[in-house]
Amino acid sequence: MKQLAQYQDGRLELQEVPPPVAPPGGILVRTVCSVISPGTEKMKVEQARMSLLQKAKARPDQVKKVLDTARTLGWRSALEKVRNRLESPSPLGYSAAGVVVAVDEANTRFRVGDRVACGGAECAFHAEMIAVPDLLAARVPDEVSDATAAYTTLASISMQAVRQSGAGLGDRVVVVGQGLVGQLATAMLAAGGARVLAVDLVQQRLVASLNMGAERVLDPRATRMEDVVDEWSEGLGADAVMICVGGKGGAVTDAAINSLRDRGVMVIVGIYDVELPWRSACMKDIQVRYSRSYGPGRYDPQYEWGGKDYPVGYVRWTENRQFEACLHLMKSGSLDLRHVTTREVPFEEVVPVYESLLLPDNADLGVVVRYGGGSAGILPVGHVSGILPGQVGVSETPAPRASGETPELHAIGAGNFLRTMILPHLKGAIPLGVVVNQTGLSSRQVKEKFGFKTAETDAAKVLATAAPGAVVIGTRHHLHASQVLGALGAGRDVFVEKPLCLTSEELVEIDAAVAASRGSVMVGFNRRFAPATVELLRVLQAVPGPKSLAFHVFAGPLAPDHWYANVAESGGRVLGEACHFFDFACCILGRPTRVSAQTVGRPDVPDSITAQVEFADGSSAQIIYSAEGDPAYPKESFRVFGSGVVVDGENFQTLKIHQNRKTKVKRYSGKGHAEEMAAWLAFLKRKTKHPLPYAQSRQSMVLTFAALESIRERRMVEL
Repeated sequence: MKQLAQYQDGRLELQEVPPPVAPPGGILVRTVCSVISPGTEKMKVEQARMSLLQKAKARPDQVKKVLDTARTLGWRSALEKVRNRLESPSPLGYSAAGVVVAVDEANTRFRVGDRVACGGAECAFHAEMIAVPDLLAARVPDEVSDATAAYTTLASISMQAVRQSGAGLGDRVVVVGQGLVGQLATAMLAAGGARVLAVDLVQQRLVASLNMGAERVLDPRATRMEDVVDEWSEGLGADAVMICVGGKGGAVTDAAINSLRDRGVMVIVGIYDVELPWRSACMKDIQVRYSRSYGPGRYDPQYEWGGKDYPVGYVRWTENRQFEACLHLMKSGSLDLRHVTTREVPFEEVVPVYESLLLPDNADLGVVVRYGGGSAGILPVGHVSGILPGQVGVSETPAPRASGETPELHAIGAGNFLRTMILPHLKGAIPLGVVVNQTGLSSRQVKEKFGFKTAETDAAKVLATAAPGAVVIGTRHHLHASQVLGALGAGRDVFVEKPLCLTSEELVEIDAAVAASRGSVMVGFNRRFAPATVELLRVLQAVPGPKSLAFHVFAGPLAPDHWYANVAESGGRVLGEACHFFDFACCILGRPTRVSAQTVGRPDVPDSITAQVEFADGSSAQIIYSAEGDPAYPKESFRVFGSGVVVDGENFQTLKIHQNRKTKVKRYSGKGHAEEMAAWLAFLKRKTKHPLPYAQSRQSMVLTFAALESIRERRMVEL
């Protein structure tokens, strides 16, 4: 299929990519129409064409992330991450309509052949096929055309803003900015009985506003907005002002506040950096409300991708219910979109449209894209977690292989981590077969960059086929166990990023598989392979008796929208991240026997943990993994005490060995990813034994589960 791709240098291309698969509980849709949003999508293209310096100024948060990566992993890794971001294409589009061609088995609302409106910048792309979760799609009434239904997501943005304004029958509302969202808001306010003054600098838009239901229109360059509002409202002022423009500064908000009545409402709809004059805003006691996207549910992964709807008695207007309300307005004729559709173009000619949007005299409002190609037939259903279990297992003894035979390696979930830390060490060292990623654009880009034979979006095409070879798994944590089982069932050697699994029950399943498969499992505990760790082990080999380890990790606070905050996907930070440091302790000190742990904050979802671990030889480890601290402190630091020796380590880049009244300082680069991959490749080529036997990875996972059990039950746990 074809999809529109945007690169970070501003290039736009129609690319041939593998079709997506229906997400869990979702649908696969053949796109009939989509709508270009001139405001949002023009902004994305403009940002992509900025210089690196301009991008850095525009996104200081991203610059901070790069600096943090450089501090903990070194500049080479940081620059590689930046390079991957810049090289990776991004999709465009978030409002579309089409026909359902496949339905995930968990979906009960839709059938093949249903016409649907789809939304979401994460799925409703300008592409011939799109994969959409259940609650980001709504059935289209027969009376509504595909071109009209394609506006549904954009209309929902306007509907949410209208609801935030609280405008009712007879209220006077000023809508500043008559781009597409402003026009749709004007029409909805008029349909609801409100009186609208539409404000814009472009004459063609003001003409369209009158057709969309505005009572009056205004070019603020000709007359002050507050003067017109004073006359229009007979001295009362506007009940609400909706700001549907982008930018920053005080001019727009000054005019809005001066136009509002006492205790009026100002709604920020566009990406506008508001500067409020304190005295006038306070003295009028105005209410400032932000309107977030399509409404309640937006940016909540449990709602959008988990399918967990909000009870109507508590949240009347969710994203999905607003989709349905917009479609009803279209069906009734209350929302007539002919006046805002400035042109229609075939999908094959969409790239020049974006070039025209950047022209200073462009007056486009809504641009409908029509799709003529693509099959309407029923496609096979499958998604990353829908793996055929088969009979799976693993052996630490390499399976026999014909002399000179080289395995083919496949990758599932080639996100930025795999592209930065794993795949560069495999490129050119082993034949690369299939790369699987969630979107066709990313799969295609990884295929071309690293030299895979083919790109796919369906992991089952790799895992359900019994064949020799190896699989790298870098998907989100909740998929690891099922994909490991699927790969082992196909007789593959598996490398899976930590954690191996999220529950003890999954670990038991993998245990059962261990004895049955001719494949193998290696978990991505890379710190075992770091040059600093190798040197530490060499020093400790000559030290008799038990040792003591103190490992301190400043992980930093977790952003609420980070996927790690979704415990169902990540397992939480202790299981998903701190397992690294439990494994390091096992690597240094041997077999753990019991653990006592506590957390600071919520015990049900701990993101800070202090654990005391005892080992079979009498050694002990204290592991502090904390979200609290200061960024100036090293992210990872450890100290090992033994007979006649103390070794300090910082970020696996520096070792200080205090021994015989002398201090030696050794410096390293990297946390073992390159060495880890080299060791695994040697095993795949049957040159060495398995570098990290399953029993050792399992031991580290058991210790992590025990630490969480200790937190939950407030007791010491025996292993």
